[in-house]
Amino acid sequence: MDRKQIVYLTALTFVSVVALPAKNAALARQSGAPATSVGIFENRGDVGTVLHEGSVEYDAAKRSYTIAGSGENMWFGRDAFQFVWKKMSGDVTLTADISFLGKGVNEHRKAVLMTRQSLDADSPYADVALHGSGLTSLQFREEKGAVTHTIQANISAPKRLRIEKRGAYFSMWLADEKGEFHLASGSTRIALKEPFYVGIGVCSHDKDVVEKAVFSNVDLKAAEPAAAAASTLYSTLEIITVASADRRAIYVAPERFEAPNWMPDGKNLIFNRNGRIEKIPVTGGTPQIIDTGFATRCNNDHGISPDGTQLVISDGSQGDHQSLVYIVPIGGGTPRRITQKSPSYWHGWSPDGKTLAFVGERNGEFDIYTIPAAGGEETRLTTAPGLDDGPEYSPDGKYIYFNSERTGHMQIWRMRADGSEQEQITFGEENDWFPHLSPDGHQMVFVTYEASVKGHPENKDVMLRMMSLKDKKITVLAKLFGGQGTMNVPSWSPDGKQFAFVSYQLAPKESARK
Repeated sequence: MDRKQIVYLTALTFVSVVALPAKNAALARQSGAPATSVGIFENRGDVGTVLHEGSVEYDAAKRSYTIAGSGENMWFGRDAFQFVWKKMSGDVTLTADISFLGKGVNEHRKAVLMTRQSLDADSPYADVALHGSGLTSLQFREEKGAVTHTIQANISAPKRLRIEKRGAYFSMWLADEKGEFHLASGSTRIALKEPFYVGIGVCSHDKDVVEKAVFSNVDLKAAEPAAAAASTLYSTLEIITVASADRRAIYVAPERFEAPNWMPDGKNLIFNRNGRIEKIPVTGGTPQIIDTGFATRCNNDHGISPDGTQLVISDGSQGDHQSLVYIVPIGGGTPRRITQKSPSYWHGWSPDGKTLAFVGERNGEFDIYTIPAAGGEETRLTTAPGLDDGPEYSPDGKYIYFNSERTGHMQIWRMRADGSEQEQITFGEENDWFPHLSPDGHQMVFVTYEASVKGHPENKDVMLRMMSLKDKKITVLAKLFGGQGTMNVPSWSPDGKQFAFVSYQLAPKESARK
């Protein structure tokens, strides 16, 4: 039988391939032995320690892969699962229909589309994981041996899934009933070296069990980087749990919206879009516009009174169309003007509800001001040359935290509520913006730009960082694409366990259609 006949018969015949034992696969890689291809992939094997060897069956006619995998988990600092892979470089998309076989033992069994730095158990990676329960998440480990984190999708039990790698960013796309793909979560930034491994895998989430999943209509291809001129901007409203740094997507839309506030009832969030203020349940759903009367050019500097009865907005719909501060009832109504001079941008409300802190540009200088919530004269608190911005009261009302570039680049500062005793809080080389204090006053989250970035522009690589105010220790909670609009205003949950933010993504326009 010649080579052409073999290829022809392989295309027509169901081919069953049993994966190499993990030890043998590792030895084969070390010795440079030729790969054993499985469909469009180059090789397969168990990653990490498993008690039961995995296997793969490939149906060439259906382009489907039935993967049997064991493994205690794909989580924390180490993974154990069966992996079918191909080495690739550049931008990549991997798409497949996924279904589990059988009822399963553990509802957290996982079938994944994965991009991975290496075959080490503790390798950096990003994957789109479908759980047996229907939970669907973008999971990732940023560095070798680090703890795995997750961004939970706002859709459950999708049939067709996709992971996209564009530059250092990974995102999750899920298809609707019509087969059209939609962004289903925020993205994460992980720097993988080329080449890396791309493939599909199964973990039973129970070391004593083997589970099976079928991956069909698998499509693996290189992708062109998204060019801004030919891209769609997506905004994702997210909630992050501080203790775990895990994230959950609440609402995604192919347009810009900004700056969430958490309402005092803990059940709803507000944000701004197209000059209006909108409200959405923290569980997701369809946003509803809050009536702000004539104020239809609201920007991203808005918030809620400590007693939850009033909404403060910054709006440029009147006069010279520069921003002014107004207050409206929380349920909507006619705005009541607070600041007489413009531009003025609200940022903080004193805990006793009597005073507002805002940023005002006066005579070419941006400084921090306060003004009675009932209206009256404004009081200037900062006079240093350069931009001062983002004032927010501490929960006890004694301090106002803000960001200032008076040292040459933007850092976090604080002062007494009367403007005295101004002192620097952060001292890094990066640019830190918009400090937000937890309800107990123990922690501060803020947005960090790279050292080279001036101002607080949109569409930049940023980090969300948190400082423990007791020992000044700073931790990174998320690396994302964002900046202006991500977290301009207070966004902590009332219980202090979570906060909300908006991440962004530029994606080629065809991604939403195919």
